[in-house]
Amino acid sequence: MMRSLWTAASGMVAQQTNLDTISNNLSNINTTGYKTETVNFKSLIYQTLQQKSYDSKGEPKPVSAQVGLGVRPAAIVSSFTQGALLESSGDFDYAIQGEGFFMVRLNDGTTGYTRNGSFTVAVSGDGLALADSNGNPVLDVDGNPITFPEGTDSSKLSVDQFGNFMYPDATGNPQMMNIQIGLANFPNPAGLERTSDTIMKQSEASGEVTVYAANQLNSKIVSGYLEGSNVQAVDEMVNMIIAQRAYEMNSKAITASDEMLQQANNLRS
Repeated sequence: MMRSLWTAASGMVAQQTNLDTISNNLSNINTTGYKTETVNFKSLIYQTLQQKSYDSKGEPKPVSAQVGLGVRPAAIVSSFTQGALLESSGDFDYAIQGEGFFMVRLNDGTTGYTRNGSFTVAVSGDGLALADSNGNPVLDVDGNPITFPEGTDSSKLSVDQFGNFMYPDATGNPQMMNIQIGLANFPNPAGLERTSDTIMKQSEASGEVTVYAANQLNSKIVSGYLEGSNVQAVDEMVNMIIAQRAYEMNSKAITASDEMLQQANNLRS
């Protein structure tokens, strides 16, 4: 009975982590570029109560007697399905349709990866630079910060579907500027290390980054749109009910074990 107490307690702890993850998904339902997360569970070790033995006729029993000792969260995995493209009023708002991540240079000099394409231009040296909402420079296909020459009128900048910046010449016809937004891709995007502001970092689990142009990934850069989160509110509400019921069942198992222990303590010789 003591075993059942700890087993049920592990189930309650695991479902609490599950509920924490569901709550985080729901709280980020309107976060640009957010990817929903799911908890994966794994069983704990099994305790052997009886090894394979023999019956009364001397025949070996086909199975032993083992009892499980509970459950624990194994991983929290992000789903990188495409989020809805939402029209935006920002002049430098971009959405990725397909694979890949925008790259930004963080304050510590490392590179962050995000699906949040809410960018702006900031004054940098003698010209302008493309930056995210935190002022982190956005990187091009060569891994360098995207900057524009002195005298560039930001209101005349545009981007094609492959991330190439266009600027009108003297006759007003858009010309390619030889500046292209870079997209990063990983062998295992689910292994990226999540940080704040929907920015992720490379890890051993994600594999080495490869930088592409949008057309090399069969992706598109959609100007004037942002990618919404891929959280499905209905699915999360159903998952919340399932987690709540599982938590409740584990608590009932603890109550039942407690009552059995109480009954055993009340036995009289």
